[in-house]
Amino acid sequence: MLHAVPVGKSTTDIDHVVVGPTGVFSINTKNHSGQKVGVGGRMLTVNGQRTPHMHRALAEGERATRLLSAAARGPILVQPVLVVAAASLKFGKTAPAVVTVDPRQIGAWIRDLPRVHSDEAVRFLSMLAEERGTWHVEAVVVNDTLRHVQRFERLGRDIGQAAARKRLMRRAVVVAALALPAGALLGYWWAIAGAALSASS
Repeated sequence: MLHAVPVGKSTTDIDHVVVGPTGVFSINTKNHSGQKVGVGGRMLTVNGQRTPHMHRALAEGERATRLLSAAARGPILVQPVLVVAAASLKFGKTAPAVVTVDPRQIGAWIRDLPRVHSDEAVRFLSMLAEERGTWHVEAVVVNDTLRHVQRFERLGRDIGQAAARKRLMRRAVVVAALALPAGALLGYWWAIAGAALSASS
């Protein structure tokens, strides 16, 4: 997950970009706590007043799709999502043009989608997404923290996974080492029992 991803030439940014096995998503967050939100088609209203949220989210997804596809040198769909905090979120008869969910639902919604990318593709797309040049005309900025923070987090995850694999290997070695004397001892006792049975017969 990337946060406040700078896009284009100005200070415009995408609130969040999520890359995972179930797809790539541009997430636009809106805080309308205490207000009534209505959603339907290409319209999102707050207390009955129309907003440009739906149109902007659609444009954001289309732009992100173009930029990421260009970086990947192949078609990569970036699906726009609206995450809206509100007192109530009501849907009309027409399905919304952009998936619109409550903040508490977004994680489960993304995870429950069918897989569309392999683990290798997720790693590749994540690296592209971390590059400022994928999204912004200025590929390098002195105070750019996006790429460094995300790479640091990814390095931390890689180190954690490597440590977990190392612990698992150590346990396997210990189990194997214990299994050998245990097997030998079992064989010894079987030999003793066989000798005893032969003597008694």
